Amino acid sequence: MPAGKLTKLAWTATWLAATWTFSIGIAYAQSGKAIVEWDHQTDGNEPTNLQAAVARFEQADPGFQVESSHVLNDAYKAKLKIAFGAAQPPCVFDTWGGGGLREYVKSGQVADLTPFLKQNKAFADRFLPTSWPAVTTDGKIYGIPEENIAVAVVFYNKELFQKYHVSPPATWAELLNVIKVFNAHGVAPFALANKNKWTGSMYYMYLVDRLGGPGVFQRAANGVQGGSFADRVFVEAGKYIQDLVKAGAFAPGFNGLDYDIGASRRLLYSGRAAMELMGTWEASTIRKENPSFYQKLDFFPFPSVPGGKGDPHDIVGTVGDSFLSISTQCQDRSAAFKLIQTMTDDTSMKARVADDRIPPVKDVTVSDPLMKRVQALIEQAPNVQLWYDQELPPRLGEKHKDLAQALFGLSITPQAAVDEMQAAAKSGAN
Repeated sequence: MPAGKLTKLAWTATWLAATWTFSIGIAYAQSGKAIVEWDHQTDGNEPTNLQAAVARFEQADPGFQVESSHVLNDAYKAKLKIAFGAAQPPCVFDTWGGGGLREYVKSGQVADLTPFLKQNKAFADRFLPTSWPAVTTDGKIYGIPEENIAVAVVFYNKELFQKYHVSPPATWAELLNVIKVFNAHGVAPFALANKNKWTGSMYYMYLVDRLGGPGVFQRAANGVQGGSFADRVFVEAGKYIQDLVKAGAFAPGFNGLDYDIGASRRLLYSGRAAMELMGTWEASTIRKENPSFYQKLDFFPFPSVPGGKGDPHDIVGTVGDSFLSISTQCQDRSAAFKLIQTMTDDTSMKARVADDRIPPVKDVTVSDPLMKRVQALIEQAPNVQLWYDQELPPRLGEKHKDLAQALFGLSITPQAAVDEMQAAAKSGAN
């Protein structure tokens, strides 16, 4: 079939699917007893857990009917964007917080949840204080932390470290030595699947933090106190990344490997790579996917760098991972908030713990030793930096990821990368 016809058919199918979705949304919106809920929870037992919460809500509030939709990440982003663009959003929806949510807030399409939280103080006080900044704009809260505490750590194969007599590095010099040892024995130091771009971005975020502390990014992102993405700290972070590439720190072909199909994990499982910098969700994925390898798995925090101003206890990640919000077009916001309360109540949080997650609430008890250490790492962290591509406005976040991937590919200099980023920020690419 000619490409042109295929494209037209694909576009038509997408348009029909979107029209059908909006029609369903309108039908439900016209009923005062109906709530449309969308989310991007498709992994593990979470879709089942959410449906159980919906069933509890419907039982407690007779007459209400919830229409839930669980969609994969990228497709979900597109679906949500189309729905808001057409002024037909779901009543309840989840996001990653940060810049993406703020775009909808700025356009007046998201309800302020602060009054509901003030009326339900015991419910609000259950959540970790560090979970709120990602959903707070001008002192008002627009989302409820839902899913998981996820931070980036360096996972490693304990057997390989023991075999080659190396210890988890705490400093940059120690890390370079570990890289040298593994290269000498034909083992790739790091598994990296950077086709997805955000995977390599984790190195950049940590290096900026370790070199300059959290204030450097925050000032640049908010354009305050002389902040700029052309700050020398961003240049130095790019240099460190390219030094790693030149030192052979990554398995060959890393910029073309796809994380979503498990490319980096396969390198770990086969023993062809020793480490992976990844979010802590990777531990639960490995536990389900390859239980025998999970017994070899451990982690260490990202190392400090020489002369760095950042605290080596700082972490990059999210305290919430997903946040539930209410659109301003929702007819019964009180009922929608009750649904969110049920989706994040104690029963729901216990179900998340059983699914190897650490929900963003106080006094969570986890039994797995590795996850206990993750929990301790988070509790001791002076600062949790939200992922750049979530903290920044969407288009600027994409620019950051593109430039990070180019740095890994050695196709751009660190200075040129920061110049492009700052130019994008100044031009309003957000």
